[in-house]
Amino acid sequence: QVQLVESGGGLVQAGGSLRLSCAASGRTFSGNAMGWFRQAPGKEREFVAAISFSGGVTHYANSVKGRFTISRDNAKNMVYLQMNSLEPEDTAVYYCARRHGIGAEAAAREYDYWGQGTQVTVSS
Repeated sequence: QVQLVESGGGLVQAGGSLRLSCAASGRTFSGNAMGWFRQAPGKEREFVAAISFSGGVTHYANSVKGRFTISRDNAKNMVYLQMNSLEPEDTAVYYCARRHGIGAEAAAREYDYWGQGTQVTVSS
């Protein structure tokens, strides 16, 4: 079993920054790619960013490219999402997820464990 716990969400003004953290416990972490997804009210869950098992490859949604950075620390079983230049459109619940595989993929169906989510609210 794998447990994922997100933290770091909150309320921030447009243009501000937040850093989300995801703590993983349980089964192997360093052998799996990880991803961040988000879901805004009334919308479907969407891909934000993913990172390969080693951290050497990253993949971003076009909407966050250049503003968000995903990283991981395999020694600490942690994944991070640094979010800069936040926009009101970034308001959503952000979820950390573990992929059943090593590559950074965008499809939600590739991920088998999910955290409970952390709320990010960006005010205009």
